[in-house]
Amino acid sequence: MAQEKFLDLPLEEVIGDRFGRYSKYIIQDRALPDARDGLKPVQRRIIYAMHEERNTNDKPFRKSAKTVGTVIGNYHPHGDSSVYEAMVRLSQTWKVRNVLVEMHGNNGSVDGDPPAAMRYTEARLSSISSELVRDIDKETVDFIPNFDDTIEEPVVLPAKFPNLLVNGSTGISAGYATEIPPHNLEEVIDAVVKKIDNPSITIDELMKVIKGPDFPTGGIIQGVDGLKQAYQSGKGKVVVRGKAEVDKIRGNREQIVIDEIPYEVNKASLVKRMDELRLDRKVEGIAEVRDETDRTGLRIVIELKKDADSEGILNYLYKNTDLQITYHFNMVAIKDKTPKLLNLTEMLESYISHQKSVVTRQSEYDLRKAKERAHIVEGLIKAISILDELIATIRASKDKQDAKARIKEAYGFTEEQAEAIVNLQLYRLTNTDITSLEQEGKELTKRIEELEAILSDEKKLFSVIKNDLKQLKKKYADSRKTVIEEKIEELKINLEVTVASEDVLVSVTRDGYIKRTSLRSYAASNEEDLAIKDEDHLITLYEINTTDTILLFTNKGRYIYIPVHELPDIRWKDLGQHISNFVSIQKDETIVKAVPVRDFNQESYLLFITKNGMIKKSELHLYEAQRYSKALIAINLKKGDQVQNVHVTNGHSDIFIASNQGYGLWYHESEVSPVGQRAAGVKAIHLKEGEYVVNGVVFDDLVEDPNLVLITHRGACKRMKLNEFEQSSRAKRGTVMLRELKRNPHQVAGFTLASEKDTIEIKTASGSVHTIYPLELPKSDRYSNGSFIIDTDELGEVMEIWNKTTYKKVFENDK
Repeated sequence: MAQEKFLDLPLEEVIGDRFGRYSKYIIQDRALPDARDGLKPVQRRIIYAMHEERNTNDKPFRKSAKTVGTVIGNYHPHGDSSVYEAMVRLSQTWKVRNVLVEMHGNNGSVDGDPPAAMRYTEARLSSISSELVRDIDKETVDFIPNFDDTIEEPVVLPAKFPNLLVNGSTGISAGYATEIPPHNLEEVIDAVVKKIDNPSITIDELMKVIKGPDFPTGGIIQGVDGLKQAYQSGKGKVVVRGKAEVDKIRGNREQIVIDEIPYEVNKASLVKRMDELRLDRKVEGIAEVRDETDRTGLRIVIELKKDADSEGILNYLYKNTDLQITYHFNMVAIKDKTPKLLNLTEMLESYISHQKSVVTRQSEYDLRKAKERAHIVEGLIKAISILDELIATIRASKDKQDAKARIKEAYGFTEEQAEAIVNLQLYRLTNTDITSLEQEGKELTKRIEELEAILSDEKKLFSVIKNDLKQLKKKYADSRKTVIEEKIEELKINLEVTVASEDVLVSVTRDGYIKRTSLRSYAASNEEDLAIKDEDHLITLYEINTTDTILLFTNKGRYIYIPVHELPDIRWKDLGQHISNFVSIQKDETIVKAVPVRDFNQESYLLFITKNGMIKKSELHLYEAQRYSKALIAINLKKGDQVQNVHVTNGHSDIFIASNQGYGLWYHESEVSPVGQRAAGVKAIHLKEGEYVVNGVVFDDLVEDPNLVLITHRGACKRMKLNEFEQSSRAKRGTVMLRELKRNPHQVAGFTLASEKDTIEIKTASGSVHTIYPLELPKSDRYSNGSFIIDTDELGEVMEIWNKTTYKKVFENDK
């Protein structure tokens, strides 16, 4: 038994080799177009097969299935669906600038609908397609055997017009992809002519003729710089947007009408996306989205609500839907059997050198044929002059071969002339025929001279190419569909477009529960009905607008940026949503302050005061976030430190810092220089070992003699006036605010600023909460320990204090 042979090869070598072969195949013979005729192999085979079957523009339509069968059977041994899909694409007016196949029946739609099966549709070559194969029978291009060596197929088509640029191409192969946009036939032909006349023409000069891509779907291209880069390097990007207009309609309203969409955008998906934005309330002001496309043309109507910002909505649609896309040029084609990134000049050069070769071979073929015919005409003229002798000689011959041999010998005819003579039909022997033969002879002589001149003079060869292109331009050129604009428009979208402007109530608790409540829900409830967890308390109750933003600052030196409209709308009586639903926060992280912001560009500062005696001031606009899916750094804290308070200032405020050991320091805000968002800040007050900052308050320097309220851990409370203190400077020790006691001295548990309406809440170690009205307390001097308001033996020491939160309308200039 014969021994089986196995090769022992490393896997990577085998895979590498096989994948290399596969890659070479799909790069060269499947996905990328040829730089000369702009066709991929399957497209070339479809067009050639239809041409061979005489399925052309001047003949009736023929079933697509028949063509697909021919293509598969003769040239392209692949699946019928891939061939049919390629054929359908060549017929789609929204994909191909100058369609190469005409189709009867359903050939798909701009909505992405599939075409009818090939047994239902009929097709034929379009008129312009015939220009791709014209003169292919004149040996103008090389032929190779097909896959089963039964017939031959062309390597490339003569392509009498620059199809690669006119119809563009798109494809993905292994390691290479191509994206060449379609262009206007007239512009491309003018560019080819210019390039022939001036081979060293620059791309800038060519761009005066080729303005840019000309998509079959029209639209607007923005960004001439991107076009220039693409034409110079083969890669580049431009913005393509649909054509939209704002129309006035009844009831003082407007509608946006779109009648052109960007190239290769699925209209149905675009309309669906626009309607989803309306349903999800991502954009406000859209009443209805309708697709009114019919046989007269594409039309999408976006009906707007009364007083809607039409320009803002249109900009939002440009930004968030495929009504505006970025088109990326990647002009890769097969040149000299290799994939190459081509710039505009190289593309034109490839086409011109191909035409030069085609016209040269065509002229050589015509010259050969003309010479052969001239030789025969010369023989026929001679034969007619000795007609009677010829007839006698032929009649005396045995057969055709004998007759040929005799007349060659007797009268000196060549083999070709003898063949033509013996094949003459009797009616051609009339004496009138000699004139037409002489006429033909003259014409042939003239034609031979012309062809020899073309072949010997490159200028004449190029003028043939140019004249041919000009004839094509005359026949097929049409006006440009795509408009080109120099600059890419920057899209500005007002928040009002995306959010319904509404005044709401926002509540935030220390433990991080936040909600927005409609003013109606609040008005229908009692203020005491607010749902809140035990041990938690409210730190903010603001009336603000849905178009505002709220910044939540935590004790860990981080902040959470939340646009108000993104807050959940929850009834006053229900518990808010925890902040961890928006961003992840640490277990012991609490909210110190909530700052509402309407305009980040206003000249305001954020002032941070930390437990370890640091102070930091930063400009408010630094805290405007573009991405806010996680908590952001507000201040850089050292280990063990935490934020005690955050204030918004105007740059002209006074600061008062209080420590737990009863020291108070007052200085002006100008002592603190503004720093960056992530900075750590500077020293606020000089602290002793074990001492820490209880709180820092800020008051406008216009406020006369504010009330300072201090509560000790032993339950004493005192109210002081600012004039008890002298203004100092930053980082000093400060002045004492309590009388020193030998036994169990008072320590500051809470410190705040109080006005007439303020109420302070005190929480003790036992968890009980007590309310005091600070302005009812007598005014004390710096050296007293105030008056006891809580029995700490019974209720435990004071743990924390806070100003009771009341309803506050933040921005008076309401939206």
